[in-house]
Amino acid sequence: MARYTRIEVINAMFETGMVPLFYHPDVEVGKKVLKACYDGGARLMEFTSRGDFAHEVFTELNKYALKELPGMMMGVGSVTDAAAASLYMQLGANFVVTASLREDVAMVCNRRKVPYSPGCGSLTEIARAEELGAEIVKLFPGSVYGPGFVKAIKGPQPWTSIMPTGGVTTDKDNLKGWFGAGVACVGLGSQLISKDIIQNGDFDGLEKNVRETLALIAKIRKG
Repeated sequence: MARYTRIEVINAMFETGMVPLFYHPDVEVGKKVLKACYDGGARLMEFTSRGDFAHEVFTELNKYALKELPGMMMGVGSVTDAAAASLYMQLGANFVVTASLREDVAMVCNRRKVPYSPGCGSLTEIARAEELGAEIVKLFPGSVYGPGFVKAIKGPQPWTSIMPTGGVTTDKDNLKGWFGAGVACVGLGSQLISKDIIQNGDFDGLEKNVRETLALIAKIRKG
């Protein structure tokens, strides 16, 4: 079961402004990534469920986070259906993310009061996601829509909270564009946790990237 409440998770998304996301089949590599992000100031991690036995890797990483990284909230992404969402929640997922809007996933997440962020690409999908209880909707792929889409949505629906994923980088102008448009937070994958960092074992560099990106987001928000 989730260790952190729905409110705690959503507040962490709003407060830090960033959700790192990654997948790796090696548990030990995953632990190093997780610790580097944690030491850099991140308090959320979306483990993308993309490989065989991914749930087993998630289990070990979540146990590690609970024991060694107080306040680190592990969630799961790339979930495809309610069965997968239920499995990960049983393993302690604190939030669930999907690439598309899945009403069956919304139902099982609401039943356990676990935050659900569905991937949406239209005002109609966003409105439906909010009717289903989504507090923060995922804009995916963000590179297709851009900050202008977010600004347009926030016009008629200022209450909508959006997290773009895909098309978000650690570049100042990129982040300024997204947060200037009114996003609640951003999802950062390979632009933050690159293949080079993993291959070279540069976890000190990853920690630095996370720290600098969080500081940049905080600065942009202050104006």
